[in-house]
Amino acid sequence: MIKLFACDLDGTLLNWLHATDKVILDAVREITDAGAHIAIATGRTMRTAYDSGFQGAPIELLGSNGSIVRDRDGHVLKTFPIDHDVLEDLLRAFPTVCFECVAPDGTFVTGSQEQREEGFRNRSLMRRIIMRGMRGTSSEQEYMWFNQTADQVLEHEICKINCHVLDPVLNRELASYLAENTDKLVDAPFAPTMFEISACDVNKGAGVAWLAQYLGISEDEVAVYGDGGNDIRMLERFEHAYAPKNASDAAKRAAGTVIGSNVFHAVPKHMLRTVRDQRSRTVIA
Repeated sequence: MIKLFACDLDGTLLNWLHATDKVILDAVREITDAGAHIAIATGRTMRTAYDSGFQGAPIELLGSNGSIVRDRDGHVLKTFPIDHDVLEDLLRAFPTVCFECVAPDGTFVTGSQEQREEGFRNRSLMRRIIMRGMRGTSSEQEYMWFNQTADQVLEHEICKINCHVLDPVLNRELASYLAENTDKLVDAPFAPTMFEISACDVNKGAGVAWLAQYLGISEDEVAVYGDGGNDIRMLERFEHAYAPKNASDAAKRAAGTVIGSNVFHAVPKHMLRTVRDQRSRTVIA
């Protein structure tokens, strides 16, 4: 009996436009009305179920690669912050990098809004369109502060750091720094042009496991879905793991079971079919 469905967003639960639609929202409503839980496990910064087009659906949220866990009302249940001293060393080692430092109470950017946007402008046209859509449905802009000093950032409980480093030399230096500090930090990016940094033991799988325990659900009652590099630890951890056809080869190997493409709503349909099958078996029994 699956009681908790944990899903990545982009390339997984969302459609090919990286958005929700009637098929997705109807499935979410039927699944939660049946008493099951849906948790969004994403690298995005989500604060409420209105973010990313979910229109207030009763879903739990594991934002920032599982480092911030929120309940159905958006209240913080658990955080997995970066160690204060580790964070300070990173910020002071790279004073010219525009870091987005994500905390439960907001995102604190060590550069200007123009510096942050520069990273998006240097992407391909299709990627810019996708990212514009992703940002357009999120409340994160309301909780973002720019031109923050290292000391100001360090006043907050930072759980994840995002950045685009366009200078190739600086990019290699940051990659080398992270490679030398794998006992403290992990980089699990959504795209190869980005860095998405969190504490070394933080990942979507750990976040989902914590939420399941909090809800009184065993790990064999959890089904997980993902398509990319930051989903692999989650896919490897749980017995019921699925990757859409459009997923990376690594995600498919980690999941073991491949379903249809997100273009055809494979994930919400699979979750809905699971709930309906379970309900029919219960009625027959």
